[in-house]
Amino acid sequence: MKSFGTVSCQARTRILLLVSLAVGCGSIGRMIDAEEPIRVMSFNIRYGTANDGDNHWNKRHPLVLKTIQEFRPDLLGTQEVMDFQAEYLRKHLEGYLSVGRSREKDPNRGEQCTIFYDQNRFAKLEWGQFWLSKTPDEIASKSWDSSLPRIATWIRLRDRKSEREFVFLNTHFDHRGKLARLESARLIAKQVPTFSLPVIISGDFNCPEGSPPYNVLTKTAPVKIVDSYRQVWPNKSSREGTFNGFRGIDNGARIDWILFTAPFHCESASIIRFQENNRYPSDHFPVTAILQFSGP
Repeated sequence: MKSFGTVSCQARTRILLLVSLAVGCGSIGRMIDAEEPIRVMSFNIRYGTANDGDNHWNKRHPLVLKTIQEFRPDLLGTQEVMDFQAEYLRKHLEGYLSVGRSREKDPNRGEQCTIFYDQNRFAKLEWGQFWLSKTPDEIASKSWDSSLPRIATWIRLRDRKSEREFVFLNTHFDHRGKLARLESARLIAKQVPTFSLPVIISGDFNCPEGSPPYNVLTKTAPVKIVDSYRQVWPNKSSREGTFNGFRGIDNGARIDWILFTAPFHCESASIIRFQENNRYPSDHFPVTAILQFSGP
């Protein structure tokens, strides 16, 4: 398997149902294989050193934790995570392990795209990280018109009971560089088939549905990549915005996505607009998808 970077959540369970069909004086037993779906969340939690006043991390971190705990994801892809924020989540999200490092040269400084996964359900086989640049193995590299180094974090997981394997990739595209977003999409689209496994992608892509990067991923990639939200909600709405600016607005662009390849299919997808007393966990709404394997 080709990969970039250094190799370094409840349970999906195989349920065996015995169905007895009466035939004359006897019966026939048939085993039906059913698997629990995978609950996925993508959440830009807003970097904790931002000068956000009443929305500063120190005042809203319980809301972030509550949002995650109420959905109970099996897989959680986070963006804009500082090391101390990742540590807070690791401490309070019981039963989860995480992978990811900073996009900067110093692994303890700068933002991460940390992945959290349910350790009781999944076993980590390997993980890595690559930079969204012309030199993806080069730490802190950036290219094109990117304003900052940008990364993709990935992990190969095995279900502890079904033995299925897949890859979960989490990323954050540049907020300024139009060309950088397009080339980042091309880079990921080329990388997906090299895993030779089903792939789930989460992230803040900083561009809307129908944009060139979106089309690269969902229309022209070497393997078919599906937008979970649009599969479940085929009719577009004017209330699908995922950037809320701590104000709860939802009439903007849907820039946070969960994508997937076969043999996954999506059972449900949502944009979580949780708030308490008009206080929002982040300046982005988290997005979720419940995915199911539909074949071998």
